[in-house]
Amino acid sequence: SSKLINTFTGHTNNVWSIDYSTFDDCQFICSGSDDKTARVWDIDNNKQIQSFNRHSSYVYCVKFSQYHYHNHRQNVICSSSYDDIIRFWDFKYNKKLQIFNGHSNGVCGIEFSPFNDGRYLCSGSFDKTIRLWDVKTSKSLSVFNGHENI
Repeated sequence: SSKLINTFTGHTNNVWSIDYSTFDDCQFICSGSDDKTARVWDIDNNKQIQSFNRHSSYVYCVKFSQYHYHNHRQNVICSSSYDDIIRFWDFKYNKKLQIFNGHSNGVCGIEFSPFNDGRYLCSGSFDKTIRLWDVKTSKSLSVFNGHENI
């Protein structure tokens, strides 16, 4: 007896990734799509509150940043794209923040560390590498090679 609660519409192409979080007792979903956008949706009010369109290709993965919230009280999402770039966005004030460059091909997956309030970000790419980033300093800490395929 499952029942559809809500449908969020706005993306104009495939949605590859979603994430859920709460900030200041409000519930949010973020999404990334082939339409080159990362979007944030307010669940309580059933509406889109932000759309970020600075990626030049598909947005493969989106995640909420607990690090920015716990350390700076910022409402931030992180997005990775086929344009080789990882971007951070403040969705409360509609501002772009950090940009992580380093991969030489599309970034298909990102994950924040479950320790240190999410200070570290791991990214996987079509360039056959995994990178470990320090969100606080915006530096690439390690590059892991060894995969023979994407």
